[in-house]
Amino acid sequence: MTASRRLALGAGLALGALPALLPRAALAQAPYPSKPIRLIVPLAAGSAVDNAARVLVQKLGEQMGQPFVVENVVGSSGLIGADRVARSAPDGYTLGGYNDSVLTMVPHMIPRMPWNALTDFDPVSLVGTVEWGLIVKADSPYRTLADFITAAKAAPGKLNYSSGGNGSPQHIGMALLLNRTGLNVVHVPYKGATPGAVGVAAGEVDVGMQGLGTVISLIQAGRLRLLAVGTTQRLPQFPNVPTFAEAGVPNFTFNSWFAMVAPAGTPKDIVARLNTEITRALADPVTRDKLVALGVTPRGTLAAELGQATKAQFELYRKLITEQNITTD
Repeated sequence: MTASRRLALGAGLALGALPALLPRAALAQAPYPSKPIRLIVPLAAGSAVDNAARVLVQKLGEQMGQPFVVENVVGSSGLIGADRVARSAPDGYTLGGYNDSVLTMVPHMIPRMPWNALTDFDPVSLVGTVEWGLIVKADSPYRTLADFITAAKAAPGKLNYSSGGNGSPQHIGMALLLNRTGLNVVHVPYKGATPGAVGVAAGEVDVGMQGLGTVISLIQAGRLRLLAVGTTQRLPQFPNVPTFAEAGVPNFTFNSWFAMVAPAGTPKDIVARLNTEITRALADPVTRDKLVALGVTPRGTLAAELGQATKAQFELYRKLITEQNITTD
């Protein structure tokens, strides 16, 4: 065999081996995203965060050329779904769509957490805030926040409030209000935010602190009345409803937020791409209008800003939950 023949044969053998090597190399160099992206929401379908997540990912899928699949993994106050994200490959194809409860409230109520809220996830972007307010039945005798406060002071321990369960954001929000006002109102936990809101509308309990995304339809249907909102300024949707500060409780604000996170160690260029795409999606008028209709105020941030906000709120709720011995039991 001539030298040229041996060289040609060797090159042919080498080329023949390439197909076995190509899939891994191609995968490593494939532009992101090259396949569907899974967004794990550790909350029930139909919740404020779930509804907002579905609006957002519809637009993200259009922009990025790959579908986003929302997967609701519920249980243990969000721990199970968040654990699945924490244990996923940090490749940008499994993300988490969390409310602030999962990252900043629940960790202070579970003795042995399976993951660390501040180190096991990389922040991607805040998506929006869910504005909150104090609700009563539409024909309740409490027509203003002052009416409710006066009644609660006159009969300590006689009035009650609903929540979505022990340690839920509804529980935490009301506990914060009671802490600021010194009121004694009894907690009645329900199995979810929506049942808690319906309990108020049915007159089973006196009041409730709820995200407007959960109760907006009940307010519009005339079954609930909103006494005050937890924002610093009145909401365009409810221009006649005062803030807590305007209604007599200074320095009280409360809302919840929806954010996207990734498993710790996700490449920075992927996080940056996702952040850019979320910002772009939130600037779309149709997407913004859909979110606002759900009671969500679009608020994109840089990844670092979400990280800083998470740490600050983590400490705020650590103090409240520890002092009041709030648990999920």
